[in-house]
Amino acid sequence: MAGSERVGAPARAVLLDRDGVIVIDHGYVHRIEDLAFVPGTVSALHGLQAGGWRLVVVTNQSGIARGLYSQDDYARFTAAMIAALGAAGVRLDAVLHCPHLPDAAVAAYRLACDCRKPAPGMLLRAARDLNLDLSASVMVGDRLSDVQAGRAAGVGRCWLVRSGHALAAHEAAQADAVHADLAACADALLSRPPHRRGS
Repeated sequence: MAGSERVGAPARAVLLDRDGVIVIDHGYVHRIEDLAFVPGTVSALHGLQAGGWRLVVVTNQSGIARGLYSQDDYARFTAAMIAALGAAGVRLDAVLHCPHLPDAAVAAYRLACDCRKPAPGMLLRAARDLNLDLSASVMVGDRLSDVQAGRAAGVGRCWLVRSGHALAAHEAAQADAVHADLAACADALLSRPPHRRGS
């Protein structure tokens, strides 16, 4: 990224898991025909963007490592998602993914990496590339690993939603807040000062 794009104060961002937060999680989603947004998500993203939040997707994609779909399949799905959001006036600032697994069926992706959540690599990369203030940012996911990645990266608030993966009580307890879905997260962020924590 050119240096001129990094000039200015660090920005705040909403760092978003994909499956279960933005798109409906059918299990290893990769076919364009299965692309469906969680209800309320598009308007939530639009509102967050209008409110000055950068929008960054950080998604584990172990289906690549498991041989269930290819990088090309992932790229086509991502392009379709970006296009659909763009048509609704939403621009994602970045979409980062991790294709790795330590015991991957596909040897090329057999790696104990620093990008697969709960490791913070994708979040830290986004912060470097986009000049983000992670302490003023929010991580929104549907699994404990999302919260753990946010904590490890120094994200100010780590929230979970109930629109994807079922949450156990001990998982919910480790989040700063638990919301029904991204729309509820957006309502919370847009109705209070950005430095406050909690639901």
